[in-house]
Amino acid sequence: MHYVVTGSLGHTGKPITEGLLNAGHTVTVITSKAENAAAIEALGAKSAVGDVLDTDFLKEAFAGADAAYLIIPANWGVTDWRAFQNRIADNYVAAIQANDIRFAVLLSSVGAHLGNGAGPVDGLHDAEQKLTRVPGLNSKFLRPSYFMYNLFSMIGMVKGMGMMGSNFGDGTVVLTHTNDIADVAIEELLNLNFTGTQVRYIAGDERTGAEIAAVLGAAVGKPETPWVVFSDEQNRQGMLQAGLSNEIATQYTQLGAAMRDGTMQEDFFANRPAQYGKIKIEEFANNEFAPAFNA
Repeated sequence: MHYVVTGSLGHTGKPITEGLLNAGHTVTVITSKAENAAAIEALGAKSAVGDVLDTDFLKEAFAGADAAYLIIPANWGVTDWRAFQNRIADNYVAAIQANDIRFAVLLSSVGAHLGNGAGPVDGLHDAEQKLTRVPGLNSKFLRPSYFMYNLFSMIGMVKGMGMMGSNFGDGTVVLTHTNDIADVAIEELLNLNFTGTQVRYIAGDERTGAEIAAVLGAAVGKPETPWVVFSDEQNRQGMLQAGLSNEIATQYTQLGAAMRDGTMQEDFFANRPAQYGKIKIEEFANNEFAPAFNA
């Protein structure tokens, strides 16, 4: 089998590529940076260097693939994130159709069932819908919960303000480590036993904001670190002061509001996975958060 993997050698792209290669398959890895090509080829994969906004490039890069792993990358400089996401989704669809690919695994997100009101996840809803409409394509939508690595953004807050927080966290926050996402994606890509359109939720742990702060705080020698739930405007202003654009601050504040009011995670709780991932917040705290904090 031949696979095309988007997302370069990122949090999920590299382990997925390694998993597919170790199983004896061939892989083309798409990257926007020429300097990544050598590392990709060192793994035994083929590198395709180009821009996912370039339809012709994608059509060529997807040639010969039996299945595709799709990521819509973030872009912190856009002024209309959803439109940007839709352009990439349209390009993926064009490349899939041009090469008659019959299987696609999309990295989507908890909250993609909503369609509106989930900030940057709204564009992932659109991507799911676009893939659903491709004749003959079998699609698996992976919907992980809040990424543990997003908690790295709390390091500056702990050091500068002695606390953690966001405009959510008074209720349960479902957490996922990207290694667990990669494991699920590898399983789905190797089996290719899904038909039509299917959704699979991924999660590793469930904690309140206060519990997250306690675990991460303990790992860095600050066990009394509190989790503060900000108002939406406080959250947005804080992100603006941190140098993020108005678009990004507004989108992520909307996402946090959807987590706080329960709509973001409602479909997850109605369709919990039978098996959770291996990595819990304590392992992340000790093996990743603390070293980053102390670097």
